[in-house]
Amino acid sequence: MYKIKTISLLKETMQNYFSDLGNGENKIAWCSSAGPSELLRAFNFKVYFPENHGALLGATRTAGDYIPVATKLGYSSDICSYLTADIGAYLSKTSPLLTHYGLKEIPKPDVIVYNTNQCREIQDWFSFYGNEFNCPVLGIQPPRYLTEITKSDIEDVSNQFKNMVPTCENVSGVTFDLDLFKETLKLSKEATLLWKEVLETAKNSPVPISFFDSTIHMGPIVILRGTQQAIKYYEVLLNELKDNIKNGRGILEPELCRIYWDGMPIWGKLKNLSNLFIKNKTAVVASTYCNSWAFNDFDENNPFESTALAYTNIFINRSESVKLDMIKSFVKDFRIDGVIFHEAKTCFNNSNSSFGMPLRLKKETGVETLVIEGDLCDLRFFSEGQTTTKIETFIEQII
Repeated sequence: MYKIKTISLLKETMQNYFSDLGNGENKIAWCSSAGPSELLRAFNFKVYFPENHGALLGATRTAGDYIPVATKLGYSSDICSYLTADIGAYLSKTSPLLTHYGLKEIPKPDVIVYNTNQCREIQDWFSFYGNEFNCPVLGIQPPRYLTEITKSDIEDVSNQFKNMVPTCENVSGVTFDLDLFKETLKLSKEATLLWKEVLETAKNSPVPISFFDSTIHMGPIVILRGTQQAIKYYEVLLNELKDNIKNGRGILEPELCRIYWDGMPIWGKLKNLSNLFIKNKTAVVASTYCNSWAFNDFDENNPFESTALAYTNIFINRSESVKLDMIKSFVKDFRIDGVIFHEAKTCFNNSNSSFGMPLRLKKETGVETLVIEGDLCDLRFFSEGQTTTKIETFIEQII
């Protein structure tokens, strides 16, 4: 079976990142995944991402052990399962990071920074840890659900970024260096453009990388934005994929159907779902989720304003009409035959089937759509048998 060889470099890159986090040589900043990691790196913080940990809890199928621990503390089982799984793991004093990467413990934060561009829950999640560790919690709160992003919107968010600087200076002991911030942003832009190229290789047939592969290979663009390591990783991955395209190698051949995945991955069922689509000679070639870290708007010559624009402009933060137009563009560019909407029961913010979008998309593009129910981490909301039947019937309908 076709395998991406760069997975060995991915394992090495992730191991080095976590080992570096645990060496105790730098102050630690916790940050949301679509948050201002570039600015934090300009203060020489090592940056840790609780959402990445939440995804790991889902992928290792350990989230179900920890979610009930958080619910006993009063957190509803209906809210973000990244949040409940992560807090539950903390309260249980354990984590897959300890066994997978050899960390002695989750690195304790000196400052915590979030951006509500993805959801409100991130504020409550990170505030819990601010109280636990008695450290500053800084929040970026951009306007939400925007159709048009105005100059005043960017000024507002840019000023919020700038207001973080004094606290970051105080905690880190490092004076803010605008040139270092610009350089970090330049590195981040280079990495995100490489990541976008990686995703766009899936426009080819046979497809060299699937959505399920991309959810794994997106690790460095989340946790290492603004570093040379991320650039190095995606240069190697992109070269491998281009070579596979040149030589006609792909995840399956023949490819009878091309699918777009909207919404969150079902982390605990990635392998099962990947095998299901391959068995049915179907390629899941693009997604809302993975493209959320392809930031086109970074500009080192205009660092605060472009950062504000990039982090406000992400798919999840836009209006229904803008989201629909974005998906329509993907349908055209990736030659999509069908769109699957994942209705994640604990992630309302990144589930887009509740307000008629699937029917509007089908009417305007002619592509078939399917809604499946599940969750990012909490597998109690996922029925494998029912989902398998729905997906196979959907593929038969298209083919």
